[in-house]
Amino acid sequence: MSNPSVPTTSYPYRPDYAVPPGETLRDRLAEMNLSQAELAARTGLSTKHINQIVQGIAPLTPDTAIALERVTGVPAHIWNRRESDYRDSLIRQHRRTLDTEDRKWLASLPIKELQRRGRLPMNVDQTRLFDEVLAFFGVANRDAWSTVWRRPIASFRRSTAYRSDPGAVIAWLRIAQLDSHHIAAAPYSAIAFRKTLRQVRALTRRGDINEMVTICAEAGVVVVFVPEVAGCRISGATWWAGPTRAIIALSDRWKKDDRFWFSFFHEAAHVLLHSKKETYVDDGSEDDLLEREADRFAAAHLISPTDARLLPTLNTKPDVIDFAERIGVSPGIVVGRLQHDGLWPWNRGNDLKNGLRIIEG
Repeated sequence: MSNPSVPTTSYPYRPDYAVPPGETLRDRLAEMNLSQAELAARTGLSTKHINQIVQGIAPLTPDTAIALERVTGVPAHIWNRRESDYRDSLIRQHRRTLDTEDRKWLASLPIKELQRRGRLPMNVDQTRLFDEVLAFFGVANRDAWSTVWRRPIASFRRSTAYRSDPGAVIAWLRIAQLDSHHIAAAPYSAIAFRKTLRQVRALTRRGDINEMVTICAEAGVVVVFVPEVAGCRISGATWWAGPTRAIIALSDRWKKDDRFWFSFFHEAAHVLLHSKKETYVDDGSEDDLLEREADRFAAAHLISPTDARLLPTLNTKPDVIDFAERIGVSPGIVVGRLQHDGLWPWNRGNDLKNGLRIIEG
């Protein structure tokens, strides 16, 4: 019985040997009691050429496929497909051996975790694994990977607080990108999204994060939840998949609702305020102008500046609960703000925060 909590991924069957279409032709000739010489006469080809096709030496051309269809009754498209599969198999069998840089690249990525999540196949040799990793990232080679995937984290790496593993960050971003493809969304509307933020804020009290996906998609913003990849240390990320489709990816890095909701509103700021040409990756650092602006946006949307003036008056947990109910957010968000502002120590009030864990489906 399969475990429904474990994702399954199908991989194309790739035999480790090449079968020429001539094998099929030899079998068909035997069924028809037809010799290679007689086939040559019927197709107008030389006996030598027919023999070379049977051995896989000479390629089976589209013209020859049509001739074989007329003589053997096997459709030309089947002969063409067999020839294509055979040539593809030959190329794969004779691909270059992995060099030191190839192996270093594989070692820089969270291969075992991607396998555990069903994103890469298990129990394959290094050469096959190399090909599967390229396919996972949607690139043809390592140079293309560097061009496509190193650039999105370039600005993130300027942070003096950067301590994440680049390979883990990129793997997490790719999972988020792949998962976002399956979510339909209306064309982006800044006006609609600003209204959506008020609805999302109300969700913090009910704790239903899945409803957020639906209401954000109606405003043209795709929200995906991706469990943190070990070594990633990312709270969220934002990018544009087109001029009318924004993506917000959120992780469960901190495992608490206050951080999760703050991360969402932080990423929402990038959507509303910042360039559509950049990928914004958030590790919680505050040494970047745009990140500080996003932090201020998130803080003000969760607890307005007017309400924030009352935070120093909250001395007990009942005070926090009453205040949170009055302003319409979860108590955990209030505790997180008190801790961040230095009004409460980091070990106080944590029992008012809700735990949160993303399950990859």
